[in-house]
Amino acid sequence: MTLAKRFTAEVVGTFILVFFGPGAAVITLMIANGADKPNEFNIGIGALGGLGDWFAIGMAFALAIAAVIYSLGRISGAHINPAVTIALWSIGRFPGREVVPYIVAQFIGAALGSLLFLACVGPAAATVGGLGATAPFPGIGYGQAILTEAIGTFLLMLVIMGVAVDERAPPGFAGLVIGLTVGGIITTIGNITGSSLNPARTFGPYLGDSLMGINLWQYFPIYVIGPIVGAVAAAWLYNYLAKE
Repeated sequence: MTLAKRFTAEVVGTFILVFFGPGAAVITLMIANGADKPNEFNIGIGALGGLGDWFAIGMAFALAIAAVIYSLGRISGAHINPAVTIALWSIGRFPGREVVPYIVAQFIGAALGSLLFLACVGPAAATVGGLGATAPFPGIGYGQAILTEAIGTFLLMLVIMGVAVDERAPPGFAGLVIGLTVGGIITTIGNITGSSLNPARTFGPYLGDSLMGINLWQYFPIYVIGPIVGAVAAAWLYNYLAKE
C-alpha cells in the first residue's frame, strides 16, 4: 500500500473519530444548555447525570473507533492518533520516515472533523458545545491533568499492543476491544480532563474554537505530553513483557 493511500486513510479515519466523538459531546452540551447543574463539576442531564452522559459520549467514540479500525485498519493500521504512531516508532514497529506524514494526516483529519461539524451545526457547536474540546475540569491542576491523560493513554496503548500489534492476538477482535477500551476510559476520566488520549483529537476542536474566538491553547501541552508519555511507556512495557 502506497504512503499516499495510507496518508489518505489516516486523514479519513481521524476525521471520522473527531466528527462523531467530540460531536457527541457537543450535542450533549447543547441538549443540556440552560439546565440547572448540581455543581460546576457536573455537566450532566437526565436521571444518571454526568455519568450517563459520559457513557453515551464514550460509546460514540467506541463505535467510531471500531468502524475506523474495521474499515481502514488494513490500509494504514488505523493509528488515528499521533501518540500511537510515536509509540510504535519508539519500539521499532513503525518506520521513522513515515512518522511525520502520519501525524500530519491525523491533524488534517482532526481539523476537517471539527470544521465540518461546525459547518453542520452552526456557531452554537462552538459557543455552547466548545466543539467537544478537552480541558481540565474545575479543581484539576495542570500536573494532575497530564498524569490522568498519561494513565488513560497507557491503558489504551497496552490494549492496542495486545490485540492489534502482537501477531499472536486472536484475529477479528481489535476494533471492538480497542473501541470499548476508549469508551470505558472516557466514562471514567471524561469529567477530569475530557479524556482526549490523542493530541489530534484535541487539536481539531481547538482549531475550530479559535476561529470562533475561543482560545484554549494554553491547555494543549497537557494533551500532547500526557498521551505521548503514556503510549510510549505502555509500548515499551508490553515489548518487555511479551518477549520470550
